[in-house]
Amino acid sequence: MPDSTSVTRSSYPSPCRVLLLASGGGSNARQLLLHFARWPEVARIVGLLSNNPAAGALAHASRAGVPTAVFDRAAWRDGTVQHALETDFRPDLIVLAGFLWLVPPALVAAYAGRILNIHPSLLPKFGGKGMHGHHVHDAVVAAHQRESGITIHLVNEQYDDGAILFQARCRVWHDDDAQTLAASALALEHRYLPLVVEAIARGENPITFARRAVGDSVPSDEIIALPRPGL
Repeated sequence: MPDSTSVTRSSYPSPCRVLLLASGGGSNARQLLLHFARWPEVARIVGLLSNNPAAGALAHASRAGVPTAVFDRAAWRDGTVQHALETDFRPDLIVLAGFLWLVPPALVAAYAGRILNIHPSLLPKFGGKGMHGHHVHDAVVAAHQRESGITIHLVNEQYDDGAILFQARCRVWHDDDAQTLAASALALEHRYLPLVVEAIARGENPITFARRAVGDSVPSDEIIALPRPGL
């Protein structure tokens, strides 16, 4: 049985059915939509769900012809959303692309090893409840860190606590503030989230796959070699 500490790498159907959850503007969701429009044989975005009716991510999905739905906290907690996932969308993989709510334990268990999140820091630093968006970057700058980056990890019952699958770093410059650091981290998110999802859909190692995809177009140490990635 799969668990929430390792990614499920048994063969996905082709294409892999990917569902997105988003709370905000949806720039990562847009990157995923664009990426798999180019690789439809690898993965298909089957839906985008949001807890925010004003989320820009909904518009990105609608323009791409992807079904959308909005839910409230009660539906998230009482299993209504999970039932819709299992009956209407039937995803193989769920990606939290800027989604801010904690995933209920029942949903984590039902999709163990198949829910991914992206976080704008090098976890375990600067993660946990309330650490999202500018809060993360404010904390990194205030702590005088020399580097930051992104983490793509599996989701468990805690915020930002699941097994790490992929990390990439960026320099924190002496004159960076939260806004400029956020821009650096977002560039990494856009570059690597689609590649990591593609790697998992293909049943490949995300680190190896991403390195091969970007080649020498980025600094050689941008992708971090993980001692025990959750694979």
